[in-house]
Amino acid sequence: MEIDSEWFESDLWVGKEQYRAVLNELYFSWTEIDKKKRERKSVSVPLSEFIGVEEGRVEILPQRKVEETERHFTVFTVKRSRGGRGSTGLWTVGRTQFCCNGQDLRDHWVRHLRTALRKHGASRPRRLLVFINPFGGKQRGRQIYQSLVAPLFELAGISAHVVVTEKANQARDHILKKDLTGFDGVVCVGGDGMFSELLHGVIGRTQQEAGLSEHDPAVTLQPCNLHIGIIPAGSTDCVCFATVGVNDPVTSTLHIIIGDSQPLDVCSVHHLNKLVRYSVSLVGYGFYGDVLAESERHRWMGPLRYDYSGCLVYLSNRSYAGMVHFLPADPQLSSPRDNTRCLSGCRVCSESTERLFPQSDSSSQYSQDSSQSEGEWVSTEGRFRCVSLTCMSSSCPRSPLGLSPSAHLADGTGDLILVRDTHPLGFLTYLHRHTTTEDQFDLPFVEVHRVKAVRFSLPPGEEESEGEEEGEKVMEGGDCKAEQEGERGGGACRSISRQYLTSGGKQRGINNHKKRDFLCVPCCSRAPSVSVWNCDGEILPYTEILCRVHGQLVRLFARGIEDGAGTRPFTGGNRKCKGRCVLHT
Repeated sequence: MEIDSEWFESDLWVGKEQYRAVLNELYFSWTEIDKKKRERKSVSVPLSEFIGVEEGRVEILPQRKVEETERHFTVFTVKRSRGGRGSTGLWTVGRTQFCCNGQDLRDHWVRHLRTALRKHGASRPRRLLVFINPFGGKQRGRQIYQSLVAPLFELAGISAHVVVTEKANQARDHILKKDLTGFDGVVCVGGDGMFSELLHGVIGRTQQEAGLSEHDPAVTLQPCNLHIGIIPAGSTDCVCFATVGVNDPVTSTLHIIIGDSQPLDVCSVHHLNKLVRYSVSLVGYGFYGDVLAESERHRWMGPLRYDYSGCLVYLSNRSYAGMVHFLPADPQLSSPRDNTRCLSGCRVCSESTERLFPQSDSSSQYSQDSSQSEGEWVSTEGRFRCVSLTCMSSSCPRSPLGLSPSAHLADGTGDLILVRDTHPLGFLTYLHRHTTTEDQFDLPFVEVHRVKAVRFSLPPGEEESEGEEEGEKVMEGGDCKAEQEGERGGGACRSISRQYLTSGGKQRGINNHKKRDFLCVPCCSRAPSVSVWNCDGEILPYTEILCRVHGQLVRLFARGIEDGAGTRPFTGGNRKCKGRCVLHT
């Protein structure tokens, strides 16, 4: 046995096999030694992916079991799943039980491993604020947290204050108003709706403390220090999939435990110098807005309403007149057609950090650079099948590459996708290419631009729906997510969408579903003059909006998609993307 401040080494046994175990400043390794003292297979785990160590023979999942012995200790590490269709990107808990010659040696190993873990885990969270949506998805939020998440937090020495939400926007209001001193991050156990609440709460609180107005579209927002974690447990978990590469509660929990940090761009949506809401996934007009609006009329159908509504909207063959003004990003930095993917350790995002937050000589902290000239706006108009702005690839299990495969999570830009009016077969080709590896932008009626801001307006002669006035009144109370991934969030929040649709339906040529014959579909109705905006699965009550991308505004407990994750062929998946996923139509 050898001991010093940075090195610990001795012989250990795993089962009946003898190993030479070594702990240094970066790794814990053990190498099998045969009877002739020859080295055989070796296992090496970086301390950055060490979860914890327990005395005795211990199991954590599926339930905790402890067998107290004097000579054994159990090590828990991050283990990447390999092999098997659909397993790429999954993280599991690796468990190895070691046997020592005596209790003294066992105690030495436990003490040194815990010391090394504390030294190399300075950036790991120690106290978290956890919000559970008990109504989201299949209403398994509590069960997922108690059976999978809580045991791992306890093993890692993380203290969690748990809030089980009872109404929409409770998590957002809690973050905005309560004392968060001592918390290293906030975590949602739910889907995209719950994540949106945390997003709005964290950004809103940060700007309040910085004395900045969120409503001013020209203001440079203060980046948020409080990390956000996502434990997927909702009807839609698109943000989790696009930032981790897989929707798995254990994988996401392990990313939180080891303190991974992934910056994320956020798009603010404004109307007449008023903030409407924030988006990280999709702001879509035309097809995507129509699908979401139509699905609201068929909630009785359950998840099938998204497929049904998508078919109706496609058959209606609609296009909308509009004027799109956008502020292009620097084409020399990156392009939406460069066939690159934003993976863990992305070079484009890393270089963008230095560009977005140049380090000041007088301070060690990064301060957002606002000295860069905006550049010149570009305008285009015409009739569009859909206008989409996404700050990420927007990949999902049924579209592994997403709406814009080369979009980046943290480069301070978004991808503007313009699909001009075309014949139905051409538009169907565009939709279908999202399920394949074919380039969906390689079509004559499709344009894609990397942008920093977008403004959408109606051509002269076109008028916005009167329902916007009513929608604005409802929105005064704060922004709302129609789906808290369950019926709980729907009551108050869906009233915005339904009230807006009812009041503006006649102006858009869409009759109330109670007045429509059961067999009559949208393609039988008079074509509406304007569509609605689908903002991360929520209908906006305005048509003319301004969107601005804020680079690396928030940070997630994630590291981006690891190479090979999230790129497998589709074999099944979530069918409830709230109309955001083109494949769910």
